[in-house]
Amino acid sequence: MSWWGNETSVRFPNIGIEFSELPRGIAIGSFKIAFYGVLIAAGMLLGIAISRWKARKTGQDQDIYLDFALWAIPFSVLGARIYYVIFQWDQFKDNFWSIFNIRQGGLAIYGGVIVAILSVIIYSRIKKLNLGLMADTGIIGLILGQIIGRWGNFFNREVFGKFTDSVFAMQIDISDKALSSIYNPSLVSESLLRNMFAGKEDTLNNIIEIRNNIMVLSDGRQFIQVHPTFLYESVWNILVLIILLIAWPKKKFNGEILLLYFAGYGFGRFFIEGIRTDQLYIWGTGLAVSQVLSAILFIAAAILIVIYRTKAIRSGEAKHVSLVLNAAAAKNEEESTEDVSYTAFEAREDNHGKIVDADIKDADYIDMKIKNPKYKDISKN
Repeated sequence: MSWWGNETSVRFPNIGIEFSELPRGIAIGSFKIAFYGVLIAAGMLLGIAISRWKARKTGQDQDIYLDFALWAIPFSVLGARIYYVIFQWDQFKDNFWSIFNIRQGGLAIYGGVIVAILSVIIYSRIKKLNLGLMADTGIIGLILGQIIGRWGNFFNREVFGKFTDSVFAMQIDISDKALSSIYNPSLVSESLLRNMFAGKEDTLNNIIEIRNNIMVLSDGRQFIQVHPTFLYESVWNILVLIILLIAWPKKKFNGEILLLYFAGYGFGRFFIEGIRTDQLYIWGTGLAVSQVLSAILFIAAAILIVIYRTKAIRSGEAKHVSLVLNAAAAKNEEESTEDVSYTAFEAREDNHGKIVDADIKDADYIDMKIKNPKYKDISKN
């Protein structure tokens, strides 16, 4: 077993960090395993784990999320690849079979998110589950997967931004095979570069600026210096995850955490996408498709949150959701030492008339029965 793809280095000069001969993966004989794929897989597994944890904490059947993930993840990966190929067709039109090689990157997160949302809609209808609650639970796993998966871009030397001399500036050796065909002036002339990026003026100008600011070290090595946008997005997603976890006990309607994800991720991605050099463009325009989609998601999600929160408070749904969350939390705390997954149990009230136990799985039934404060047993299997 040995490293592979470790011919070049990555540096963060302004904070004194250098990854000398950073590998892309490991090789077992002639078989190569890319860290990109390893981290994507790790993100998926940990995403499933945190969704199952959240399901248990909120009184749901956690096995539902494992069952859902087993078929939703492959389709989401397919969606991420299709999205990328659609908006980067020139890269694949002359080599069709390269479409199926994803070990070197080429997955667009928005394609995966779109398919994941469609999957949860279909799955929840087939299984007769609460769509909003399932989406809220699953999105926690998705954002954790994104946090981890973005580091695959680090090992692939991709998803970086414009030239910068900021404290987090990242340097990559231009002899790296992923960069030399674009950023090495001795191999690619500026006129050829202009032909390669015809119609993509912003990207072209950013690349030329990076090439004009190549850093030459005392040992002769040459590095481009850029924004580590993969790092920015990973850190931003950590913040979004924290917000989602804090907001969960305070949500007023099922589906609110999903909308918060769209608003939070869309807001951050809009600005991060603006400084990337590998944007996917809407055909025939200079508009970055992910930046446009991010703006739409942020605005739409923010409006829907205001509308649905107001509606939930006025209709009484917010009180119902709060009662169910309190009930699940109380039950989970009471049984935290037992490895048991509850699907139904009796409801009871404390001395103040507050419901402290309820069955989240049958939320509509609870909603009907909770209107009668004298009703004690709201769920029996």
